Amino acid sequence: MRVRFLPSADSAIAVEFSDRIDRAVSEQVLALAARVDRAQLAGVVETVPTFRSLMIHYDPLRIAASELVAAVETLLAGAAERAPSRRLWHVPVCYEGELAPDLAEVAARTGLAPDEVIRLHAGRRYHVYMIGFLPGYPYMGDLPEALVLPRRVDPRLRVPPGSVAIATSMTAIYPHESPGGWHLIGATPIRLFDDAWPQPALLAPGDAVQFEPIDRAAFAELAAAVTRGDYEVPHERLAA
Repeated sequence: MRVRFLPSADSAIAVEFSDRIDRAVSEQVLALAARVDRAQLAGVVETVPTFRSLMIHYDPLRIAASELVAAVETLLAGAAERAPSRRLWHVPVCYEGELAPDLAEVAARTGLAPDEVIRLHAGRRYHVYMIGFLPGYPYMGDLPEALVLPRRVDPRLRVPPGSVAIATSMTAIYPHESPGGWHLIGATPIRLFDDAWPQPALLAPGDAVQFEPIDRAAFAELAAAVTRGDYEVPHERLAA
């Protein structure tokens, strides 16, 4: 599919790379986001990576849409650049009791034992495709095929913050209490968003996440540490 430039109101364009969701398309989106950010194009306000396109917000008083499209086309035609630094996050998750209210149902619907659901979910390194829906909410893929399920037919009005969920080929963490229709199979005590942080969202598109199973005692201990402000999510830089 040829790259398409789609206007969004009068102050944004979407650069669409594909009509599908996969890692290769995500890498193209992220590479362009890095190029636009490094180029510091006059009038560009913000870049927002999504599953298969890059939204570029701009000030129409400083740059016309046609000029922005021409500049982005030049960036697309340029030589490949080194990928921006990304992080691998080790996220603790408790898959027990009331913290995992849909685990038994997911196990029944997939024909797996609950322990196998946990093993499969925690046994994969996930790619952060995008942040959306809620501030700091990461859409991460790709789930093992055995865990792929449609969304719930009866969405909840309130999903607790920290809930770890799955739906379709994605997994996610709810950073705030909100409605939600995904299957809740665990919970993490970490915080994903704080507007007092220099970068309010903990995770960023292109980051990787590895879930680390913990028991209820460890969950309570880490939750207390998070409340005190003396816990940092383990992470490391990934090679470019």
